[in-house]
Amino acid sequence: MRYIIFFPFALFLCNCATKEKPLPIFGERNIDGQDTVYHTIAHFEFVNQDSAIVTNSTFENKIYVTDFFFTSCRSICPIMKTQMLRVYDTIKNKSDVLILSHTIDPEYDTVPLLHDFAERLGVESKKWHFVTGVKDSIYKIAQTSYFATALEDKTEPDGFIHSGAFLLVDKEGRIRGKYDGTKEEDVNRLIADIERLEAEYVQ
Repeated sequence: MRYIIFFPFALFLCNCATKEKPLPIFGERNIDGQDTVYHTIAHFEFVNQDSAIVTNSTFENKIYVTDFFFTSCRSICPIMKTQMLRVYDTIKNKSDVLILSHTIDPEYDTVPLLHDFAERLGVESKKWHFVTGVKDSIYKIAQTSYFATALEDKTEPDGFIHSGAFLLVDKEGRIRGKYDGTKEEDVNRLIADIERLEAEYVQ
């Protein structure tokens, strides 16, 4: 007589093998006793298209995607905004995911102008914040917190140099992904990684 032995843990092992690894955490890290302290986004305070103050607290317990742009940009910004609209369409019904876009030309990109810009894109301010503020503060947080390029350069046709990167930030304020916002395949990866990051918070 043959006996078939069923191992209930076999299914468990199979499920574990297919589970995706957590996304990486970008930036420097320090060891504090038994704990690892990761790089997080520094404190910020800007104003969005509705004249509302936007700070780190706005994104408390939220995942968000961020970038740097300016409305008069004639090079990569229109491509970036087309791609970010794709991201917006996938997250607009997600309560725990937001978008944060910083202008690097605050002298031109006033609050009313950003409001009109957002309206023309057809997006909701509760999901996608377009922010302005003190120019040096915007440049500093780009370079030191998000590791992104953002600066004035009068030799450039539009007067600025900035990164085309989209950054994915988790609920602890840590960078979990960097993507080329001008490339559809990279933005596809970002959209997939948002789902992966959300899954990390599901117990």
